[in-house]
Amino acid sequence: MSPAARRRAPPLRLPTWRSRLLLVLLMACFGGLAGRALYLQGLHNDFLQQKGESRFTRVIEISATRGRIVDRNDEPLAISTPVESVAASPADVEATPQQRARLARLLGLKRSELEHRLKDTRREFVYLKRQLAPEDAARVVALGMPGVFLQREYRRYYPAGEVIAHLIGFTNVDDRGQEALELAFDNVLAGQPGSRRVIKDRLGQIVEDVESIRTPRDGSTLRLSIDARIQYLAYRELKSAVAGHRAKAGGIVVLDVETGEVLAMANAPSFNPNNRGKLDPRRTRNRAVTDLFEPGSTLKPFTVAAALEAGAVKPESVIQTAPGQLAIGNRVIHDAHPHGALTVAQVIQKSSNVGTAKMALGMEPQKLWALFNKVGFGTAPHSGFPGEVSGKLRAAATWRPIEHATISYGHGVSVSLLQLARAYLIFATEGELKPLSMVKRQLPPDSQQVISRKTARQVRRMLEMVVQPGGTAMRAQIAGYRVAGKTGTSHKLIGGSYAADRYISSFVGFAPASQPRLIVAVMLDEPTLGEHFGGVVAAPVFARVVAGGLRLLGVDYDAPVDNVAQPPEGGPVLKEEV
Repeated sequence: MSPAARRRAPPLRLPTWRSRLLLVLLMACFGGLAGRALYLQGLHNDFLQQKGESRFTRVIEISATRGRIVDRNDEPLAISTPVESVAASPADVEATPQQRARLARLLGLKRSELEHRLKDTRREFVYLKRQLAPEDAARVVALGMPGVFLQREYRRYYPAGEVIAHLIGFTNVDDRGQEALELAFDNVLAGQPGSRRVIKDRLGQIVEDVESIRTPRDGSTLRLSIDARIQYLAYRELKSAVAGHRAKAGGIVVLDVETGEVLAMANAPSFNPNNRGKLDPRRTRNRAVTDLFEPGSTLKPFTVAAALEAGAVKPESVIQTAPGQLAIGNRVIHDAHPHGALTVAQVIQKSSNVGTAKMALGMEPQKLWALFNKVGFGTAPHSGFPGEVSGKLRAAATWRPIEHATISYGHGVSVSLLQLARAYLIFATEGELKPLSMVKRQLPPDSQQVISRKTARQVRRMLEMVVQPGGTAMRAQIAGYRVAGKTGTSHKLIGGSYAADRYISSFVGFAPASQPRLIVAVMLDEPTLGEHFGGVVAAPVFARVVAGGLRLLGVDYDAPVDNVAQPPEGGPVLKEEV
């Protein structure tokens, strides 16, 4: 068609019905959009509000401060200090590869590990590094990376360090108890975290608090029965003894006779709970509560008490121990020294195995078992410490004659050091056994009468003879105080048989003997340098700890200050060995 013809052609027009239909459709679309906008922005705006708020609002957790652990005099043993952790919102992170590489270096992370943590952009919160030093946290902030921010947390700090590590334990990175009393009382100490809604800018910095959702509840303070001064003294002396005798390990327990409270408990070797990067499990367990050993001669006073209670003997009864050995079937019991005729009191003083075995064989096994059971052997001490052991005390009906004899002097029965210390309460009191506590008591505890007052006093006098000239523990004497106690030197049970050259050296005693205040139990595992007898290895530790402890508590003297009569240097040692 020529241009002239096209100019003469009529213009193209849509049919009226089509134009009207198009107009109606356009109006319907606009109406639908307007209705949808009205619905979303006016009637049902929750969805858009949520999406909008997700761009700049966050719900963050407010950490609760873990409760303090203090000693009986309110000295801090465990406190929580604020620290900064680096966190990120992966969806909001905006950083160049160079910035990410620098961030990884500051956090001590591999680049691949950092990228892995930031990979999931659906997550609103992820930790990049927990509990940084202040200067490292400041360097991260200086990067100014959007979506990377600091999160306030708390880290546990132990002022006493290794001195009380086994008793207090430690927490993990989330400030939850993992060992010892931190674990046992975690519900009391942990508290309840809170939360709040905040507005953050593109750098992850909080610019406005919107609302508090849940108020945090801080943990409660735990006041222990421990006396930090006596704890330090006990640990220092035990550590020195373990090193001086090149022992494998050692433990010590200090009890308050009046209340049954644990005033100190230490183990060596120890560990630093403030440096939890590399913890050796062998160093972290509380041997005084979780490990068993055969107590040896420290059990002899209980055999004598059972015999006195049964009326089988009196303190002045004479027992013939010559020729220093006793055959039972095809087995022979020996004394370290032959003594001849001894009174019951001298059997304890000289620590005669033969004399003790004869007393035990003179009464029914059930009577001996009953007393051992009453003082807590074979049952858990219920101290509240996690992992405490019950020990081993076989039923009397299963004892053979040789076992009846050996159990009487501490072979064939296993106890923890805490159990042994508690059992000696019946001699330090008027025959009463008190429940233990590692938490400071407000009221005197109920006690159980285990033996008569008369028997308790008779055995106490015998235990005083042990530390006097002619006894096995002269090195346990303390200037100005009367002391009572018993030594123990037992062969270690290894692989089902007793090792000839490996020993457990122990001493358990109390002072002042006239009105006892402190019970101290000391155990050294495999001393290898010098002597291995309990009276030489463990008794001096007892003496130094009790002497210092009584002075700290202001306990009056009950003897002349020149009452100590130590054996001559290099003189013979009255030995005991089972």
